[in-house]
Amino acid sequence: MASTVERFRAAVEQRDRAALEGLFAPGVRFFSPVKFTPFEGLPTVLGVFGVLLTRVFDEFRYVGEMAGTVELDNGEPATSHLLVFRAVVGGKQVHGIDLIQLDEAGLIGEFTVMVRPQRALTALSDAVLAGLVAEGLVPPAG
Repeated sequence: MASTVERFRAAVEQRDRAALEGLFAPGVRFFSPVKFTPFEGLPTVLGVFGVLLTRVFDEFRYVGEMAGTVELDNGEPATSHLLVFRAVVGGKQVHGIDLIQLDEAGLIGEFTVMVRPQRALTALSDAVLAGLVAEGLVPPAG
């Protein structure tokens, strides 16, 4: 049977939001490069992934993977995977990483995204906000 991270990677590469269900812990936290506080909870995180998979990234592909352990905020060790990706957002080339921390049940408990360069981050921020507003996940600014 494929691991949680293998199933996650396949779901993202196939842009299959439904396949993500069952991979995240109920209290999952998603740390975005465009928001200071994390998105929290399964429904919210699945909504964010829906936006990312259908409205934000073009030409998304994973180009590498690493695994190991990290120490969480509470001092406990966690299995950690780093997936390196490349994509296009708003016509800008994006290079980034998805950092995945698994909980004791083997589900994704924390998910962190980091991207570069700054212009790509700005394009990503604009696209994510527009997608979240369009999906009704956040109110429009104004």
